[in-house]
Amino acid sequence: MAFSVVSKKSGKTYFLHHRNQKLKGGQEVVLYYFAGEAGAGALDALPEGYEVSENEKTGLPLLKKKK
Repeated sequence: MAFSVVSKKSGKTYFLHHRNQKLKGGQEVVLYYFAGEAGAGALDALPEGYEVSENEKTGLPLLKKKK
């Protein structure tokens, strides 16, 4: 089952995804994002060292590194 978060503002469910992106310099980074439907790249758990917060204006979930 994909990791999901329900927006407090809109009540909509968002699913956490990831993908590998190659930068111009050749470095590869992992991008994490939330989508309205679970698809390819959906994660089953929150990555270690990260936490979920919510944008107060839009209600969209954000993934942040723990301090």
